[in-house]
Amino acid sequence: MKKLVSLALAVLMCLSLAACGGSSSGGGNISDMAAATTAAPASTTPAADVAQELTFVLSDEPDGIDPTVTNNSFAMYVLCNCFDGLVTYDASGSIVPACAESWDISDDGTVYTFHLRDGLKWSDGTPLTANDFVYSIQRVLTPSTTAQYYSMMSDYIKGAKEFYEGTGTAEELGAKALDDNTLEITLIQPTSFFIDLVSMWCYFPVQKATIDANGDRWTASADTYICNGPFKMEQINLGEGYVLVKNENYWDADNVTLEKLTFRFILDSATALTAYESGDVDGIRSIPSADYARLVASNAGVNVVPNYGTVYYNINCSKAPYDNPLVRKALNLAIDRKTIIENVVQIDATPAYSFLAPGYGVNGKDITEGRGTFGLSETADVEAAQAALAEAGYPNGEGFPTLQLSYYSNDTVKKVVEAMAEMFKTNLNINVEISSNDWAIFYESVQAGDYEVCAMGWSADYLNPMSFLPLFKTGDSTNTAFYSNSVYDDLVNQVMLETDAAAAAELTLKADEVVSEDYACIPLYYKANNYLMKDYISGVYMVSSGNMYFKDAKVVK
Repeated sequence: MKKLVSLALAVLMCLSLAACGGSSSGGGNISDMAAATTAAPASTTPAADVAQELTFVLSDEPDGIDPTVTNNSFAMYVLCNCFDGLVTYDASGSIVPACAESWDISDDGTVYTFHLRDGLKWSDGTPLTANDFVYSIQRVLTPSTTAQYYSMMSDYIKGAKEFYEGTGTAEELGAKALDDNTLEITLIQPTSFFIDLVSMWCYFPVQKATIDANGDRWTASADTYICNGPFKMEQINLGEGYVLVKNENYWDADNVTLEKLTFRFILDSATALTAYESGDVDGIRSIPSADYARLVASNAGVNVVPNYGTVYYNINCSKAPYDNPLVRKALNLAIDRKTIIENVVQIDATPAYSFLAPGYGVNGKDITEGRGTFGLSETADVEAAQAALAEAGYPNGEGFPTLQLSYYSNDTVKKVVEAMAEMFKTNLNINVEISSNDWAIFYESVQAGDYEVCAMGWSADYLNPMSFLPLFKTGDSTNTAFYSNSVYDDLVNQVMLETDAAAAAELTLKADEVVSEDYACIPLYYKANNYLMKDYISGVYMVSSGNMYFKDAKVVK
């Protein structure tokens, strides 16, 4: 999923661990899910007298760019522009055909037959067939691959769990190439949102030949980074960025205008903004919070995209004293969400009281409309927080161990962490020790459970609440809070089986209530994604997951 973890994740304009968002069957939709709110350039005709080249600044370096391995949302920019899956998203956020020009679904909803386009090729010019999709699915389901999103297949595809555990064979796996142009996927049970699942990058094809020849190092060199999307890799500059160029072997290459796309790493958002305002770069992913209002007022190219995601902080529910729901409740009640939103990150956001974001509707109504706050409010309830902590056995914070609050290197997240530490100290008399690290090291510790409270977040990998629910399901690979509740697990399993959207929504809200009343995390706010782009660039769009697509980009003046 996403988006973890991938996408995941920065408090201001960063994303969660996870990553593809889209439209779901079964009645779901996200309001106003579209590209930028800023008006497009008057002309969308490529300029004849300038190079079709674009430089875009990323604020975080991904932990890897193998689509079958990573769940890091920082990798999405490379993955969604170097690879094409069976389906993709258009600028309105709707699922549209990609490598599969069409698909059929059996009457019982368990067999999906994808019909691939004729003449598909890898970036090296060799044929791409249905067998490549089968290989890639098997690769995700091979434990030694260490695929972060294997559950996106093992939970849904027939025989996938057994294949992963070594008790099933490839012949028993429900992923078959009927011929070079036909891929058949058989599911364990009907899954109304499966077409959204296959939009995720873990379902992107990877080339067996380059992996056989280079092993895990196939992503380390531009020469061996064979892909199938609108762009291909020209340079991999570790610590600096990536240079992509147009892939002449892409199935829709005739409609790709941009010749070069450079992703440049500038981790400090203020430095990135300076590069943007001086004209050194054409766009930046993260906008410094202190400059946001000024940039909007000056029409500097601020783009705002609705986001189906939540900024929250993980609590390690398996580690004492955080395995006590009363302790977790006290931490939640001690937070002043309004102050964090208005004074720290300084953005227009809605206080969050649950990890499950609003934005998914059934029959024209958001399923979270009218949902309670689980005893939380936008400002801190100090009296209630202290009472919960006293009931947990720590009156006035006495005897409570120093809270370890960790985050990944990001200037905005740093400000939030410092504000939260002050709130815990002031409102609960808890001492806090803050630590930070680069994303890859930080997240490795989170996955290992080597933390107490840490910065996290989630942007939906696909447009359905099921993109959120596994985050707290016992044993799920995305459950880095190590929360476990059998009632919640049963409800999530029922949601997975339910094909009626209204009934699934009701079950979803019951599951949400269970985990939220257990205070399994510290939700802060529901956010939008923001980025800067010069007005002479046309055609770039972002969808609700934060995925950005440059295949239609043009330099228009």
